[in-house]
Amino acid sequence: MSTTTLDAVTHGRVRRTLRRRAVLVVLAVLVVAAFAVSLMAGRTFYPPADVLAVIAGDDVPGASFTVGTLRLPRAVLAILAGACFGLGGLTFQTMLRNPLASPDIIGISSGASAAAAFAIVTLHLGEAGVSAFAIVVGLAVALVVYTLSFKDGVAGTRLVLIGIGIAAMLDSVTAYVLTQAAEWDLQEAMRWLTGSLNGATWAEAVPVAVAVAVLAPVLLGQARNLAMMQLGDDAAAALGVRLERTRILVIVAAVGLIAFATAATGPIAFVAFLSGPIAARIVGPAGSLLLPSALVGALLVLVADFAGQYAFDTRYPVGVVTGVLGAPYLIYLLIRTNRAGGSL
Repeated sequence: MSTTTLDAVTHGRVRRTLRRRAVLVVLAVLVVAAFAVSLMAGRTFYPPADVLAVIAGDDVPGASFTVGTLRLPRAVLAILAGACFGLGGLTFQTMLRNPLASPDIIGISSGASAAAAFAIVTLHLGEAGVSAFAIVVGLAVALVVYTLSFKDGVAGTRLVLIGIGIAAMLDSVTAYVLTQAAEWDLQEAMRWLTGSLNGATWAEAVPVAVAVAVLAPVLLGQARNLAMMQLGDDAAAALGVRLERTRILVIVAAVGLIAFATAATGPIAFVAFLSGPIAARIVGPAGSLLLPSALVGALLVLVADFAGQYAFDTRYPVGVVTGVLGAPYLIYLLIRTNRAGGSL
């Protein structure tokens, strides 16, 4: 390799690294800014000094309840859940080399939703029971999808198709359960199924924070192996990646994050699906997209929740806003794939 070529390669690598760092900084600043706005703005505006005083534990008339009890846990849960969806969605899309392989599409969110509806309508469980049941069933659905799609390894297309079929069956279960619901149970179930941060509390945010603290480092530690798996199983194995061990480890971690987030907020539509492609578009081909995707997911949920509360005459749950954003992108992706002559 000539000196000129080597210099060009080195320059390109440095430029991509600098771009990645700049994007990470910008995303982090945007998340902090959206977090601050969600605490200060609303039906009543509180200046930064009052918000900081509440966070520090001081008693500020009016702001202590509005900011400390209503807005702060809601905004924290939005960041945590968005990061979980972003990490989990990108992990599946990267591992399976398929942009449709997100928890929204392959049945994991549908499994947690069906479990929550059943727990609310039939078992009459409390909030903690509904969350625990949704987590367990979400993990079980992921195991079923993985097992059914395994044949000399896991192919992305096969897993997506099996996941779509299981998701359809689980959505039918959810619809049937809702037809049997009493009016008060139906309202609670629909609020959860839509994906909502209404009434968010620290009791809901803490388990998600623990899941992020435990499982996110697992995924970040497997970033290199995930990148190698994008080259194909044979190439990854030749580069020293222990395929099945890595695959099981990242699936458990990703599904755990998705399950805990879904149990706390309901299935916030399309965040897991959108975060990875958005991160890839703005970061470019420079290293792992896990951290950028987590930041994009957090930003999407924060902004969508704020818009749902205050941008319209009627308040909408965050899942409605993200659904409006995600559905056109899904259609665009399908059209683009079809025009390119590719397959899912």
